[in-house]
Parts: sequence; structure tokens; C-alpha cells
Amino acid sequence: MTPKPPFTQETAQQKVKAAQALWNTRDPQKVVQAYTLNSVWRNRSHFFDGHKSIVEFLEQKWEHERSYILRKELFAFRENKIAVQFWYEYQDLLDGMKWKRCYGIEHWTFDPEGKMEKRMMSGNDVLIGQDGNGKGRWFEGAGPEEIDEIALPEGHI
Repeated sequence: MTPKPPFTQETAQQKVKAAQALWNTRDPQKVVQAYTLNSVWRNRSHFFDGHKSIVEFLEQKWEHERSYILRKELFAFRENKIAVQFWYEYQDLLDGMKWKRCYGIEHWTFDPEGKMEKRMMSGNDVLIGQDGNGKGRWFEGAGPEEIDEIALPEGHI
């Protein structure tokens, strides 16, 4: 059963880690089930809403973001809102398979049943290693089940 608002420290943390696990499946049909039918999204400079648009966006995203692995951490919460800090690494199919890391923040708003009705994401990509060769990857060799065990470098959390 998914936690419902109002959130506590414990239930907000559960929500964040459930979202992390869901996104690490890279399965748009599974991911979209966590959102309301008319969920509103901003992802960087893209604005859209509804399940169909979410699935299309995620299919395109994961088509070019190969070797994707994500970590989310609770930043703040209040009543039916959660803020999350995240990092993910991927190889960019549209940029010669260079390794990149995205740093960002998401702001989530939930309906009374615990489904996300609004997701606002801001993120910035940086190359990992010289010319994107991947040297210095934080999550190298880690699968979704080990991602939380990796100590992130000081100054990045």
C-alpha cells in the first residue's frame, strides 16, 4: 500500500525510495501507475500532462539515456508535498554514448490517495570524466538494489 498524505518523515522517505525503485525499472507503463490520470509535469523545459504524455516522454527519455541508474534522497516534506534531490548517470545515445550525470531537484504534490498529481523537475547534466569517458562514475557497477549503499562525495549532497 502506498503512503498517503499527510506525510511523516517515515512515509515521505518511503515515498521517495519507492519512486527511486520504480524509475530504476525504466518501464514507463509501471512508472505511470504512480501518477494521477491528469498529472501535470515539468521536466526541464518540457511541460505536459496525463498518462499518455508521461509514457511517451519516458519512452523517449530512456531510448536515449542508456545504462540509466538513479538515486533519490528526501530533501523536505510538508502535508501533501515532497521535495527530492536526485542524481542519475547514463550514456547519452544522442551524444556519442558519452557518460553524463544529472543533478537536480523535484517538487512533488500528491492527491489524497497518494498518487502524484504534480511533478516539477529541474536538472543539469555534466560530463563524467574527460570527454564523457565515464571515469569517476559514482554508480559504476551498482544495480538499483545497491544504489543507496554508495557514499556520495562530500559537497554533492
